[in-house]
Amino acid sequence: MDITPGTRASDAERNAIVAQLGTHLADGRLDVAEYDQRVAQVYATTTRDQLDVVLSDLPELSTQQSAEVVERKSTPRIPVWQRIEAGSWAGVSVIVLVIWGLISLTAGELTYFWPMWVIGPWGAVLLFRVITGWEATPGTQTHLRQLQKHAQRTDPHNPHRPR
Repeated sequence: MDITPGTRASDAERNAIVAQLGTHLADGRLDVAEYDQRVAQVYATTTRDQLDVVLSDLPELSTQQSAEVVERKSTPRIPVWQRIEAGSWAGVSVIVLVIWGLISLTAGELTYFWPMWVIGPWGAVLLFRVITGWEATPGTQTHLRQLQKHAQRTDPHNPHRPR
């Protein structure tokens, strides 16, 4: 089957290009601002020709680097920002539990377990964001869907756009 250059690009092809751009960013060929600009350009493209333009001034990745990109994308990983938030939650949880324990020890009996009002809601919000993919990592399917929804809402030519 012959595919012409004007063929429309798929989401998988866009994600592969974003993964390649991530490798070029990690290797130091791109700075963060240029990476962001190119990722936005990738998600705004419609054809494969436009995708090729995004990578035109960058060297081809070796097969080993391409395999690393695929391997890195296939392994689920908790994003840095979620690890930081989880660490903060765990640290604050330990602090309030120690304070509650010291108060109970001083009182000579177990007092009202007020730390649940700090630990519970915060942990529930974090868990919700991890499960639903809220604030998704760039390059993932969830992030792509969020960008597409945002583009549809802000497109002035979209007849279904809320006013």
